[in-house]
Amino acid sequence: MTLLDIARATGVSKSSVSRFLDERGTQSNHPTAIRVRRAATELGYVRDVSAANLRRGSTGMIGVIVPRLTDTVMAMLYEALSLAANRRQRFTIVATTNDEPEANRRAVDMLLARGVDGLVLATARVDDGFAQTLTKQGVRFSLALRTDDIHPSSVGDDRLGGFLATRHLIDLGHRTVGLIAGPGDASNAIGRVEGYRQAMGEAGLEVRPEWVVPSSFGLEGGHEAARQLMMLQERPTAIFAVNDNTAIGALSALTQMGLSVPSDVSVVGYNDIPIVSHLPTPLTTVRIPFDQIATRALELVTDGVGDQGDVVFRAAPTLIPRRSTAPPAHR
Repeated sequence: MTLLDIARATGVSKSSVSRFLDERGTQSNHPTAIRVRRAATELGYVRDVSAANLRRGSTGMIGVIVPRLTDTVMAMLYEALSLAANRRQRFTIVATTNDEPEANRRAVDMLLARGVDGLVLATARVDDGFAQTLTKQGVRFSLALRTDDIHPSSVGDDRLGGFLATRHLIDLGHRTVGLIAGPGDASNAIGRVEGYRQAMGEAGLEVRPEWVVPSSFGLEGGHEAARQLMMLQERPTAIFAVNDNTAIGALSALTQMGLSVPSDVSVVGYNDIPIVSHLPTPLTTVRIPFDQIATRALELVTDGVGDQGDVVFRAAPTLIPRRSTAPPAHR
């Protein structure tokens, strides 16, 4: 069944039939358009997407690369990207890389070979040079959640978020604040660490080297980092973890060590993933607007930066206080 068959059946020109059945635009409610769509359904017409894409030189597909979808943050980002793409009559396809640079390159090659119109990458590492390579190849792409501050990126304002989290603890009366710092090659972790240091410095508080513990972004990293902090001779009365997974890992470690949150130790996370509000002790955290970040990341791929646009879009975070933070027991 072809467009010409529907044109003959309805007495409408082939070009009009094509226009009425084009799913990319807003569907017309004109009686003729409705009659054409009804005829297409009754006659069993199936649009040849591959042929249409070949004519347009576009597949309508956007490739998304994330470290892993078992990470709730990455799953939330991908869902937001998929919704944003659907609003533009586009389709997303995802690849995971376990945050390994070589796997990242293979994923890019695979997606480009399948004809995606552009890429959104949530795997950028500081100074890995991969974004420069894509630019030289003429690939349309944007970075999401992480940035190199050079190429088109859509992220949360991580420095501000780290500042808000730490300032919250300081305002409660904490003077010794430990930091589960995340990986040192991820810009979002680096920004949150900078915000922590800024808040501590503005309050005139010392940041001891042993209070800043690098970690992965996972539960195990948070668990081990919290144990390390709590085994110090002068242990902090509060912990800021640079993402919610590490904060949850920290809560587990504190419980195993017989410490109570927030009576003994206050804990703040980052991202506000859905589970943290339902924990036995709901987690104070910093919320980032995934919908804004995803929408802008997609726009940077499809529309480019534009004459007036910023290369790096930073969405404002919001502190969400819950029961995991309280004034220290002994000031």
